[in-house]
Amino acid sequence: MSLAQCGDTVKVHINIWLEDGTDFVSSRDTDPFEFTLGQGEVIPNFENAVIGMEVGETKTITLPPDDAYGERHEDLLVSVKKSDFPESVVPVIGERLRVRLKGSDPIEVTVMDINEDTIILDGNHPLAGYSVAYNIQLVAIK
Repeated sequence: MSLAQCGDTVKVHINIWLEDGTDFVSSRDTDPFEFTLGQGEVIPNFENAVIGMEVGETKTITLPPDDAYGERHEDLLVSVKKSDFPESVVPVIGERLRVRLKGSDPIEVTVMDINEDTIILDGNHPLAGYSVAYNIQLVAIK
């Protein structure tokens, strides 16, 4: 049986949960997640956990914030005037949006709060500041 190595495209099922046990996402009821090892498509410690696995193998890893999605940064909370949003965009709390702030490339943000005149956007990754556990099952090596 072959082992997953850099350059291989792999398919994995993953369950992700937070240190307090809160489920974040699972691919068990959908198609497996596919990526190429060594291409920087996933966080390095997740990728390192898959390298050396064989098809059918399952493992669980837990990563602290600095090894996963980083610490949470309060300076990434931004207040934006509602009037700065296009009329066609109706933000909803908790929704992820792709926005372009003046002079920047597009970034993904989470709508945190909506007030009378402003919308609070969070540029942190939703998992920033959390220790994250992954249950990984290698489904296929292409």
